[in-house]
Amino acid sequence: MSTSPAPHDAPAPPPSGGVLWSLAGDVRGLLVLPAAFTLQVAHPAVGAGVDEHSVFRTDPWGRGERSLRSLQLWVYGGETAAEEGRRLRRLHSAVQGTDTRGRRYHALAPANYAWVHATGFPVYRHAARYLIRPLTEAQERQLYAEWLQVGRVLGIHDRDMPQTIEEFWPYYRKVLADEIEATAVARELASADVPLPPFDRGPLPLRLLLRVLWPVLLPPFARFRRFLTVGLMPPDAREAIGLEWTDAQERRLRRFGRVVRAVVPALPERLRYLPLAREARRRDRLTRAARPGR
Repeated sequence: MSTSPAPHDAPAPPPSGGVLWSLAGDVRGLLVLPAAFTLQVAHPAVGAGVDEHSVFRTDPWGRGERSLRSLQLWVYGGETAAEEGRRLRRLHSAVQGTDTRGRRYHALAPANYAWVHATGFPVYRHAARYLIRPLTEAQERQLYAEWLQVGRVLGIHDRDMPQTIEEFWPYYRKVLADEIEATAVARELASADVPLPPFDRGPLPLRLLLRVLWPVLLPPFARFRRFLTVGLMPPDAREAIGLEWTDAQERRLRRFGRVVRAVVPALPERLRYLPLAREARRRDRLTRAARPGR
């Protein structure tokens, strides 16, 4: 089993100004997370671990908030990024059991832990076509290199991850063919019929209002969440899980993407970027402005 690096060997997060620096903190990233999470848990071992050890059913909003903060720290956390990676490994050190195929699993087994991380690259790449813009070949390569760096922050050894895009796609297709299936958790996340508790974050008046309105708000919200979950998942992954996607849905997603691409760039920075990203961007501007010769 891979072990996390010692603190003095802690890898740095991806550089400021990179592709991931722009993608991970943009509010449009919130729309991408359900697809990435669903693809993760479609792996039998990952799905079993989440099914047996996660609070995603009883505290979905809290879990989502914690996961989002963790992701932001990997990219924007500076010196705290590696500590967050170590914290996650400690958190998952006791997650083990038997998967849907009767095999023993451990969350930190390299094949399992690396897959959870690996899913972010193809999902970000696919979703960017709709929500931001298609990545150029150079941007794809840069994104993959930065995603590998995030993997190092998480304690994933280079030997456990493909080191180039050319190596990544055969690895990815093999996992889709050999492992990915419609696990119970993946089916739940891609369903519009599973009960979801009211949103319980934010000011008390807002939470009370949502609690009252939730029976009315939940059905359209659940349908929209399913629409994005399936639509923003790469087509080959969608097919491997067995998720249906029609031409009409594809047209709707393209129309939705055009609206998002028009609206989000026009927002002020305080609305366009998530808090940790916004603060990191502010610090980066101050650092650049303070450099000699500016």
